[in-house]
Amino acid sequence: MSEDMNKELETEVKAEEPVETMEDYAAELEASYAALDQRRDMPEDDSAEGQKWAEFAQMMEDKTVLKVKISEAVKGGVVAFVDEVRAFIPASQLSADYVEKLEDWQGKHVEAVIITVDPEKKRLVLSGRQVERQKREEARKERLSQFKPGDVVEGTVDSLKDYGAFVKLAEGVDGLVHISQISTQRIKHPGAVLKEGQTVKVKILSIADGKISLSMKVLAEQETAREEHETFNYKETASATTGLGDLLKGLKL
Repeated sequence: MSEDMNKELETEVKAEEPVETMEDYAAELEASYAALDQRRDMPEDDSAEGQKWAEFAQMMEDKTVLKVKISEAVKGGVVAFVDEVRAFIPASQLSADYVEKLEDWQGKHVEAVIITVDPEKKRLVLSGRQVERQKREEARKERLSQFKPGDVVEGTVDSLKDYGAFVKLAEGVDGLVHISQISTQRIKHPGAVLKEGQTVKVKILSIADGKISLSMKVLAEQETAREEHETFNYKETASATTGLGDLLKGLKL
């Protein structure tokens, strides 16, 4: 894959996977904890409480996956408990998918990791989305391992770009057919040959850094070469048969 293609792909990935920071949901945190602060009971045993928060900090560093039950929905997110300590899960961190109604999550169990530990303000923030994304990435890598360069597979055209077409080979596994690898004819845009949702047969050219390079052009060239070879063999066989007949013609047996 060319350097320009890699840059285009990197831009594509960055556009689809924006990096979020605490500032992206700071308003959610402040709004929720403003309400929680009014209902919080301060612990009587400071030493035990300090140990507990130290354990939370270690869990965050180890990326320990916790299974928690969502007790209620509040402004900007939901509340769960970790070792009897109230924790907040921002709406944007609840799931890898869009969350329409926070109330629908009340009473559900989710797997989450700790992303913020603030002992002074007694603030514990969790993320279920990070766990979901990690699981999806692991599943993707497993599916990706089933493919190798040289394989000829079928896929579905997922999207068309000026520089090529993304083809879905399996759930979470896409490959790029660069515009130069779509047709044996020169085309200005992938839409001249393909349309989204179309089933196509492609050959895997390479797999590097999780990116798959595909080609339809190679298969078309191979098919043309095969047909020409078969036609040539047919003509040769027909010619040889006719020549033998001519040689035997007129012979009296």
